[in-house]
Amino acid sequence: MSQNCARTSRADGIIDKSLLRSLFRSMLRIRVTEESIAMLLGQGEIRCPTHLYTGQEAIAVGICAALDSQDYIFGGHRSHGHYLAKGGDLRALVAELYGKATGCARGRGGSMHLVAPEVGLLGTVPLVAATIPIGVGAALASKLRGERRVSVPFFGDGATEEGHFHESLNLAANFRLPVVFVCENNLYSSHMHINERRAEDNIHKSGEAHGLPGVCLDGNDVVAVYRAGIEAIDRARRDGGPTLLECRTYRWRGHVGPAFDTDVGVKRKNEMGYWIPRDPVARARTRLVEMGLAQSEIDHIEQEIIAEVQEAIQFARESLSPSADDLEKHVFINPQTGR
Repeated sequence: MSQNCARTSRADGIIDKSLLRSLFRSMLRIRVTEESIAMLLGQGEIRCPTHLYTGQEAIAVGICAALDSQDYIFGGHRSHGHYLAKGGDLRALVAELYGKATGCARGRGGSMHLVAPEVGLLGTVPLVAATIPIGVGAALASKLRGERRVSVPFFGDGATEEGHFHESLNLAANFRLPVVFVCENNLYSSHMHINERRAEDNIHKSGEAHGLPGVCLDGNDVVAVYRAGIEAIDRARRDGGPTLLECRTYRWRGHVGPAFDTDVGVKRKNEMGYWIPRDPVARARTRLVEMGLAQSEIDHIEQEIIAEVQEAIQFARESLSPSADDLEKHVFINPQTGR
């Protein structure tokens, strides 16, 4: 299993306990949500195609904690974590997976088409690499308007093999746009390992090829991700241009659905034994204990989150489905209203 990182960003120094507590809580909230969704998928209660974020929580949380509320993020097919980390409403997320009218996309999008413009999530799109150029476009708009907004497109390692990725890096570097490219390298594009797809395991070096910094880091260390995010986002906000962050991680569950260690029927390489001890949530919990946070407080955080997730599930179950009368809405622009 390749763990190449020629240029690295490391979490050196001490981090404030209150900040780490907040990061841990956000990661645990995503973990409990995703594992609850996995159970509901297994029971057939949620039926839309769903790609779970379990194991990758440190990336969304670390980056979004470094952003301001006005900053933009964009995601792909595995974006529940991005939605929640940026401040999206949990009840609206679960309702969307149930296809209910109270969902964040009014029940029209499902798991892969999330939106929360009120907190800066302008959309997620399951087409591979599709939101990378959209993020660059938003960054260009911010620069032209003289705003201080930074745009962050999140994408997987498979997206780096698309033309959109390279064209976007080139354009962003050429115009010094305020964008941070965050590659969540979980080593698999669907069911194919990175070493089966690339001659070199060196995604971060694409930055140098296009004239911007490329940094490789431990994507399961929320402190490392947060520190790298702070540096890259500050650089972008000061007109220093874009950065590419390759965050090395691993998804615990299959490409789609709740099963462990399977991808569209193809077995992975029995790598869970390596990655579970590197669980980003457990690592943050251990740090907090070492910093003096009482186990009783950690237990209290967990119970609060479990209750919140259960309430969101109940809200989704009780919500109404979209009305048949709304079927043709949002398909074409109404010439009278312009919407």
